[in-house]
Amino acid sequence: MTGVETIRVTRHPGDGIAEITLNRPGAMNAISTAMAGELARACAEIAAAPEVRVVVLSAAGERAFCVGADLKERAGMTDADILRQRHAMRGVFGAVLALPQPAVAAVHGFALGGGCELALSCDLVVADETAAFGLPEVTVGLVPGGGGTQLTLRRLGYGRAADLVLTGRRVGIDEAQRLGLVDRRVPAGRDGAAALELAGQIAARGRRLADRRAVGRPAGGHRRLRREAQAGLAGAVTRPVRLTSRAARWRTGPVPGRRRRWRSRRSTVPSSSP
Repeated sequence: MTGVETIRVTRHPGDGIAEITLNRPGAMNAISTAMAGELARACAEIAAAPEVRVVVLSAAGERAFCVGADLKERAGMTDADILRQRHAMRGVFGAVLALPQPAVAAVHGFALGGGCELALSCDLVVADETAAFGLPEVTVGLVPGGGGTQLTLRRLGYGRAADLVLTGRRVGIDEAQRLGLVDRRVPAGRDGAAALELAGQIAARGRRLADRRAVGRPAGGHRRLRREAQAGLAGAVTRPVRLTSRAARWRTGPVPGRRRRWRSRRSTVPSSSP
């Protein structure tokens, strides 16, 4: 196990599992600039490790999985600092989405804003009874910037995604499971163990494939699922799409079949007969 200040990375070589633990429990695992960089680097290293077949994303402490960006750090930043941090934040979500291995999120407590987006960036979400999810950015005049609009849309469908994104409300474990935010529900305090158990099952299937194909990666089915489900998500982190029909028309152009009227900027004056 290698220790760092804001995350921990634990390898289980015999099982083919790597566990990344968010390690800022005193700050409810809020993502600071340093943490963003460390998490992105950890994902890049794990992505290049052929012995790792499954990744588990977990969190230290009992109160929260992750509450999103560290607002206390941001309060003391200049505009230039915020722009630099934005690039680092985008790198985190992109790194999780780019993992070639299946990723399992182990969620307890609050998973809000960027924390919710981190969980939804994983292929499977295991959550315990204390979990609460939400994208509260709209309550402060923002939109989810880590792919939350696209991730909820693909996982939940338009209506349910719009409900969460446009209201910014939190949902507890009962509603989260009913909506489809959670794939497996476990008793309080069991999210980490259950996620590792699930990862072990997935890794075992990958090991059998490795024996036949001489590769250490998971089944091709996972890669196909990821490719189909996340089509277009590469731009989602950097360009959140608004959930309004007007914005959709602005992004995609005129509605097919609808005749577009043009008005000339040049004033037309009837020519007079000589």
